[in-house]
Amino acid sequence: MKCVFLIFFMNFLPQYPGKSLRRDGSYPKTFEDIKNEIAGYTDIAKAIIDLAVHGKAQNRSYERLAVFADTIGPRLSGMKNLDAAIKYMFSALWEDGLENVHLEPVKVPHWERGEEFAMMLEPRNHSIAILGLGSSVGTPPEGITAEVIVVASFDELHKRAQEAKGKIVVYNEPFISYGETVRYRSQGAVEAAKVGAVASLIRSIASFSIHSPHTGWQNYQPGVPRIPTACISVEDAEMMSRMSLRGIKIIVHLKMGAKTYPDAPSFNTVAEIVGSKYPEQIVLVSGHLDSWDVGQGAMDDGGGAFISWEALSLIKDLGLHPKRTLRLVLWTGEEQGGIGAEQYYQLHKENISNFDIVMESDEGTFQPSGLGFTGSAKARQIVKEIMTLLQPINVTDVFDNADGTDIDYWMRDGVPGASLRDDLSKYFWFHHSQGDTMTVQDPNQMNLCAAVWTVVSYVIADMEEMLPR
Repeated sequence: MKCVFLIFFMNFLPQYPGKSLRRDGSYPKTFEDIKNEIAGYTDIAKAIIDLAVHGKAQNRSYERLAVFADTIGPRLSGMKNLDAAIKYMFSALWEDGLENVHLEPVKVPHWERGEEFAMMLEPRNHSIAILGLGSSVGTPPEGITAEVIVVASFDELHKRAQEAKGKIVVYNEPFISYGETVRYRSQGAVEAAKVGAVASLIRSIASFSIHSPHTGWQNYQPGVPRIPTACISVEDAEMMSRMSLRGIKIIVHLKMGAKTYPDAPSFNTVAEIVGSKYPEQIVLVSGHLDSWDVGQGAMDDGGGAFISWEALSLIKDLGLHPKRTLRLVLWTGEEQGGIGAEQYYQLHKENISNFDIVMESDEGTFQPSGLGFTGSAKARQIVKEIMTLLQPINVTDVFDNADGTDIDYWMRDGVPGASLRDDLSKYFWFHHSQGDTMTVQDPNQMNLCAAVWTVVSYVIADMEEMLPR
């Protein structure tokens, strides 16, 4: 009887076709509603662009980075320089008037290259420019002197495995793309050791060279002998390849003082503009503060770190108060595989539902072209609409897939992610080399990158609803 009465009563309730009510009594927004909401940020976007590109903040991110890079220098995980960089940034962010400036402790790898050199002894004396690869073991104190075998691929190495025993393997792999070619740097020592080689020298993962070796991290495997490994210049790799193809015997003397120490204490550096309405919800902007131990780390990733700081500075300067908290994180230990970021993720993942978007700039701050984005189709539509606000500087494209070692942990768990896309045509000329200095950076391009980063992060932080997942 109660059931019959309930059905009878429900027939007299008002009917609302289409949308369903939310708990707060409102209706879900249509995409047209969201487009109109985003259009309402046109004047704010123009104000951000004007301040960053033409106004008092013009060139600020570049000038801040120049002082930092010239003062601190390279900042490898475990180095005193990285400690100094973190202290420097903590003070700078506090002096900039940002909120909740603090350090979050983590442990990072500590590897030092020590003294290193290589000399070709036959067919003639020639000094080979090298940079030992991160985590490499050193040679015996007297060094290693051995004949060279030159290969162009892992396949060739495996086919010539019998020839490689007791020799130094030189890889002269062609540069196709960083993503495809970097496996020779990361796996070259292991593959050479499997066939009995005593060391490996790897052609630098670079699209252009002026006799400049490029370093980077490499990985050993359990059960495989650990042999010394270093990168050499494109020119030396090609020269030894030509010699080998002529049937000329090559002998090289290699000496490396590389050593791995126990993990060292370090910190992720954090600052915020606290949200005015939903402070528990986070829009995260980031770059990594550590670098390799060569050059100045201005491009990788000083530029990304400093435009992320600039985003908060511009918003503060304009007196804007986004609804959500805008959080800056300057990662540590990125170059060893996102070590600091992984520990940050473990510490904060219990609040993952409150992370609106994670953004990282770690592929240069050259002429920007748009954003790489990872997320749902609905979120992508919204981000594309936000990018239309950047028409005044003609940076409106949204590309597939955000890239960022430090934000991958979040994106794999469904948090939307974004990375800055810019002109990479010269990026790998300087990447992980002595050439990564302030000379590579361009203040006008950094201004544009800062404008893009700020408009996107502010609008997402201030919209009424989080990005859909």
